[in-house]
Amino acid sequence: MNEKLILTCKDLTSEGLGVCKRESKTFFVPYLLVDEEARVHITKKRKNFYEGVVVERFKDSKDRVTPKCRYYYHCGGCHLQHMSYRMQLEFKKNKVEETLKRIGKINVKVDDCIGMDNPWNYRNKVQVPYGVNKKGKVIAGFYKKGTHEIIDMDNCDIEYDIADQIVNTLKKLFKEMKIEIYNEDKRTGVIRHVLIRNGVFTNDVMVVLVTNVDSFRSRDNLVKALVKEYPSIKTVVQNINPRSTNVILGEKEKVLYGKGYIEDYLCGIKFRISSKSFYQINPIQTEKLYNKAIEFADLKGTETVLDAYCGIGTIGLVASKKAKRVIGVEIVEDAIKDARKNARNNKINNVDFYCEDASRFMQELAASNINVDVVFIDPPRKGSEKVFLDSMIKLNPEKVVYVSCEPSTLARDLNYIVNNSNYKVKKVTPVDMFPQTFHVETVCLLSKLHEAKHHVNVT
Repeated sequence: MNEKLILTCKDLTSEGLGVCKRESKTFFVPYLLVDEEARVHITKKRKNFYEGVVVERFKDSKDRVTPKCRYYYHCGGCHLQHMSYRMQLEFKKNKVEETLKRIGKINVKVDDCIGMDNPWNYRNKVQVPYGVNKKGKVIAGFYKKGTHEIIDMDNCDIEYDIADQIVNTLKKLFKEMKIEIYNEDKRTGVIRHVLIRNGVFTNDVMVVLVTNVDSFRSRDNLVKALVKEYPSIKTVVQNINPRSTNVILGEKEKVLYGKGYIEDYLCGIKFRISSKSFYQINPIQTEKLYNKAIEFADLKGTETVLDAYCGIGTIGLVASKKAKRVIGVEIVEDAIKDARKNARNNKINNVDFYCEDASRFMQELAASNINVDVVFIDPPRKGSEKVFLDSMIKLNPEKVVYVSCEPSTLARDLNYIVNNSNYKVKKVTPVDMFPQTFHVETVCLLSKLHEAKHHVNVT
């Protein structure tokens, strides 16, 4: 298509795209803010809408800012750097509120989104693909939007500086030591990705070399050179992934240096983090999120708490300070092993972790007449299944604290709970775990409806 139109942005999608209307047509335009007017090149016609790109802006929003990152308009990692941070927080609050109404049919006051003092350099985990460009240069960065083409980047403004430095040093070392970069088409070579995790409060660093083969030339010399250059690296792990897949990590691992894990603190509790551990990528905001969740639970020290989808035990161990007993359940065996180690290392004795399916586990608790006062739910992005929610309703806790990383599945699950039980949504607080992106974390409190005056309207 070669049509160009002058359009005015009227709204934003949940992913931050500008929404323009003309007659009965709808246009989605990236990087356009509300009230901005622009000449737009229409690039695609879909069934119910058109897509376009800005050719020229005639009017700028007061909330437009210059993106900090020089790769922003090419890299797919960030979505909102052209928007002031104040506006990002407002956008995320509105996104949660609108999604709860539209999908969940839930009308509830949503608190202001809890932001960061410095919304940059917050990611404690980075997974970087390596490649070779047409000139034979080793490159590393992120994929260009909508492609599998690597953008060679010297830095990323939402990562910690140490990660950028290590990524760049490895480019140089791979070349000097003649360590071959993996070729996706030929399925040959060694280095596929590098994963870097850092402890924000301990400054410990883990480097994971994701390779196509079990062993490779100059491996020991590579590790020695890397650790010499960066003494904060406490462990180096080789992850072997020979499969033709988009999944980054393989099953097999070798510890090349250190203990195979690092440690970090969250809400005063020390956690062991391995290459595959689920651990929130923004610990500063995670502390705010978990403190809000504990505040919602309003623990008095007499309660039995269930931490469903407990992972390595983060929420449950934080809650253990204020609860009589905490029960954690998680289906991933390695995560439960880490959770138990974390409890032992912190000398926490009022927590028990079980490796079981959470739905079945809650049914067993209900059948055993074990009283649970509060349930914490922190599911993956896809949300909870109905069998899980039915089991939770049957367990009949006094309160449910739901932590979600996806507003649409949160709204769906809350609607199901509200319409199949006597629980009502009482409080909702978004937390900006992922500044510069459209993603948002949300914590919700559901309590039993004891009196009509507590009712939250569900339409």
